Amino acid sequence: MDIYCGNLAYATTDEGLKAAFAAYGEVTSARVVTDRMTGRSKGFGFVEMPNAEQANAAIAALNGQDLDGRPIRVNESQPKPREERRGPRGGGYGGGFGGGRRDRGPRDTRW
Repeated sequence: MDIYCGNLAYATTDEGLKAAFAAYGEVTSARVVTDRMTGRSKGFGFVEMPNAEQANAAIAALNGQDLDGRPIRVNESQPKPREERRGPRGGGYGGGFGGGRRDRGPRDTRW
């Protein structure tokens, strides 16, 4: 089961997140999401636990509890809507001048 963890302190690491959940069962992975440019935490992360019973116990026990000085929000992760996963639909050719002269007058050679 994939678990969302929000309101994380910027100091929270993958290892710290994993340790908090390991008290409730096996943790497959724990990841704090970071900004690509700065490397700083974005304040949320995900934990994966293979056993649903253990995952539900961890969610119930840790939701609202302090982790690194902040009360964390813990719940089952929901998949993103399709639009957010792939970006907006549409072609790859953006903008431009619209494809040709419309006035059919003499060609302007200054371009």
